[in-house]
Amino acid sequence: MARAAVVTGGAGGIGGAIVRALAGSGHEVAILDRGGEFAVDLADERAVRAIAERLGPREVLVHAAAAFDRAALADLDLATWRHVQAVNVESALWLCQALAPAMRERAFGRIIFITSNTVWRPPADDFLPYVASKATLVGIARALAKPLGAHGITINCVAPGLTRTPFTEADLPDEAFQEVLVRQSLPRSLVPDDVAGVVAFLASDAAGAITGQTLCSDGGSVFA
Repeated sequence: MARAAVVTGGAGGIGGAIVRALAGSGHEVAILDRGGEFAVDLADERAVRAIAERLGPREVLVHAAAAFDRAALADLDLATWRHVQAVNVESALWLCQALAPAMRERAFGRIIFITSNTVWRPPADDFLPYVASKATLVGIARALAKPLGAHGITINCVAPGLTRTPFTEADLPDEAFQEVLVRQSLPRSLVPDDVAGVVAFLASDAAGAITGQTLCSDGGSVFA
């Protein structure tokens, strides 16, 4: 069934694939990103709350936006920490708070956080702020599963592995992708559609009995 959805980070590689997958399923999709009709700074709580009011009722929320500011423990400062948590965690929380009441009225809702398999396999010391933020999203989903589930709302996470997007290909050398392939059970690079397909499933009626879970779409690297 087609429903109204919103995707944060919908102009990015993974976010864009999610937007296309949901639209292909008949959903009407609003994109929250730094540009476009619903341009917003996700680090700004007031801006996030204001844009949520503009959006109106949404039955599907996908939080795919992410800040990747890096710092190891010895180099970490408060500004870096707060920026990553504001974008990756707090904006998701404020959007849930704003959109959940209308979902409760309809006795239906799908909330999906894009996390990361780095929660289980941190790739480097300076991923500390990012990994902490993604782990927090997993905790939020588990904490909210029961109270939201009482109103027909599911909340889940999708944890991708290293995925080839314009951002990651510009940020990392090809050797980094090859190193990840060695740890994967499936010997191919991951692409945004690998994530988008899982999200489209979790947003569907077929996933109505799944909540509080994290589905890894990482080529089996957590287990390899």
